[in-house]
Amino acid sequence: MMDHLANTEINSQRIAAVENCFGASGQPLALPGRVLLGEGILTKECRKKPKPRIFFLFNDILVYGSIVINKRKYNSQHIIPLEDVTLETLPDTLQMKNRWMIKTSKKSFVVSAASLTERKEWISHLEECIKHLLTKTGRQPCTEHAAPWIPDKATDICMRCTQTKFSTLTRRHHCRKCGFVVCADCSRQRFLMPRLSPKPLRVCNLCYRQLLADKNKEAEADRRQTEPIRSATQGYEPSSGDDSDKSDDEKAEQWPADTEFYTSEVSWSSFHS
Repeated sequence: MMDHLANTEINSQRIAAVENCFGASGQPLALPGRVLLGEGILTKECRKKPKPRIFFLFNDILVYGSIVINKRKYNSQHIIPLEDVTLETLPDTLQMKNRWMIKTSKKSFVVSAASLTERKEWISHLEECIKHLLTKTGRQPCTEHAAPWIPDKATDICMRCTQTKFSTLTRRHHCRKCGFVVCADCSRQRFLMPRLSPKPLRVCNLCYRQLLADKNKEAEADRRQTEPIRSATQGYEPSSGDDSDKSDDEKAEQWPADTEFYTSEVSWSSFHS
């Protein structure tokens, strides 16, 4: 299907329509060989509350955004490379049905479909695209994923100290490493995680200690690797740059050799064929 739709007029028109709906705030989506395979509304679990989001599945990327006017205007465009995606099916809850998690190295989040059939369709098409991409590029599936943020309403107390109660004055914060909802006292530290951001991010005290310990272990391992090199060169003085009176043979002898959800049965998704 991907090969059949690639570089066709109908595919170009569909992609142009998506670009037009995002307007100037969105990035260009048309690329040679890129195919729009399907689209639909999924409910995304956000920090404050679940919200409907429009999703577009291409053969190499997943695009989603906020709905301003259905089928006419979207904003807050997000683009996720599919070769960085891993999927995990989740059990239903009282408030949320037909759930699964979209995991990437930079961001992970939970979505819900309107029906079980719709969820199966989304997961099936996503997995097919991911498998095709990984086979094409020769890359291995991503094994490191960002933790999803636990919604604010999931807890009224800090999930680390279990003492601080949240209120209008006592704000909730999220650890960027584990995704837990924590108080300010339990998340005063910042840690640089280049995979997530070029700037140090807020982390809870427990994750900070673990990250610091891992960093120290890596530094110690690097030190041990470089120690034999330092030992081999120990005792040698830097050259003065001047010629000496020693013969070339005598010089040679000195040197050694050597990283609220949709629960109705209304279909919200469609995949192009």
